[in-house]
Amino acid sequence: MSGKDASAAPTAQRPASGLADGESALRPTLLGCGAILLWAALAPLAVLKGPLPPFETTALSFAIGTLLIGLSAVARGRAHLLVPTWGSLLLGVYGLFCFHALYFAALALAPPAEAHLLNNLWSLLIVLFSALLPGHRLSGRHVAAALIGFAAAIVLVWTRLGAGAPAGGNAPLGFLLALGCAVVWSTYSVGSRLLAPVATESLGAATLATALLAAVASAAFETPAMPAEPAQWMALLLLGLGPVGGAFLLWDIGMKRGHIETLGVLSYAGPVLSTLLLVITGLSPASPQLWIAVAMMTAAGVMATR
Repeated sequence: MSGKDASAAPTAQRPASGLADGESALRPTLLGCGAILLWAALAPLAVLKGPLPPFETTALSFAIGTLLIGLSAVARGRAHLLVPTWGSLLLGVYGLFCFHALYFAALALAPPAEAHLLNNLWSLLIVLFSALLPGHRLSGRHVAAALIGFAAAIVLVWTRLGAGAPAGGNAPLGFLLALGCAVVWSTYSVGSRLLAPVATESLGAATLATALLAAVASAAFETPAMPAEPAQWMALLLLGLGPVGGAFLLWDIGMKRGHIETLGVLSYAGPVLSTLLLVITGLSPASPQLWIAVAMMTAAGVMATR
């Protein structure tokens, strides 16, 4: 399908945007929540995989994710849907590669807690930007819930604010790049709704392109390394199958056919659940801030879904 056809298809399908208001949106929303749960495993798996460079990790995990998407499509007789439109390919590379490139650059320049907090603004921006979609209106309830979620994220990193700035870093530029992460991911997510008629399987082309671009970036800027132990290989494999593979498929379905505002709010649960997993696995100590953040995120979730 040509780029012109790709832009025309969503226009013809815009009446279907009402999916977000009907019962048919429940299953895609639940699948989108599955992505949030998988992303919660990102931090523990990132620790367990060992000290691999970030772009190399991105290249390897996205390659595994691409293989997962391709094999899944073939097994279900949907291999023909792997072919993307130009619009879906460009949007996918913009969202997947640009987000990770900006995020790694931000962490190299700014204190990690602040950079991570600014990056987490994508959840709030999804709620706000969703009002620009055909058939959507901004709900005060969802905005309030998103603000509570952001407050929970602040509580979660409060004791780490101002600590751990990289040597020779440039904090203002790092903060700007972290904010750019939030803008990229939120616009990618909301923009996916305009490409709802395009099959989710076509995301495989974008994950493949992201793996290749990350490999080029790794060759240019990093010293290569490989996992030293079987457990590290397993963590890397699980990264590709879960947070970097299956999660993007589930998120694509949720953004295209689910309740965008609700998913935007619930995505703030990701950092909270991730911290909980770190505590459960013994990779991080528990803290009072964690339980406060859990309570706030629970309140935000109830407000967003009632």
